[in-house]
Amino acid sequence: MVLLGLAVAGLSVAVAYVTVGWPKAVPISTGLALCVVFAVAVGVLHRAAWLAFLSMVPALFVLVGSVQLAPEAVLEERGVRQQVTIVGVEVAGKRHAFTLRGDEGPLDEPMIYRGSNPGYRIGGTLVVLTDPDGVVALRAADRVDSRGRLVALAFGAAGWAVIALLAGWRGHVRRREGRFETLII
Repeated sequence: MVLLGLAVAGLSVAVAYVTVGWPKAVPISTGLALCVVFAVAVGVLHRAAWLAFLSMVPALFVLVGSVQLAPEAVLEERGVRQQVTIVGVEVAGKRHAFTLRGDEGPLDEPMIYRGSNPGYRIGGTLVVLTDPDGVVALRAADRVDSRGRLVALAFGAAGWAVIALLAGWRGHVRRREGRFETLII
């Protein structure tokens, strides 16, 4: 089970790297399906629905870490730092599209912020990372943290390892006590 958890986490990261530049729905849905596979495997193999349900907490860390790790790592690796000035903003609900101007003129793509309080104002300056290949959307440099995403992924994989070891220990104790019935708890 530990190896299955590590394989699922690794495969989720691989899919996220392969699909950089594609819609985020692809790595999210693939990662979610893989996380459900792990939960079902825990529930079926160890006959413990509570452990399968509990495995969804680390699954969230694995999913978020793997999906966000790839684009941020790409930006950190090949991104170009630019200091820009915010010259305009278009707001549609909670989506803010900031128009940016660098030293060489206006940038072709806006910086997108989804939320209610972006903290950026017209006339403000910030440093952004842009992908020279145009595959990954630009982001504020202070918000790019691939190391933090890797830590989240590692916490999720470690959580799955603990759940797999707990499930194995539970099975060992149940066999030693002669309880072979199919109780869920």
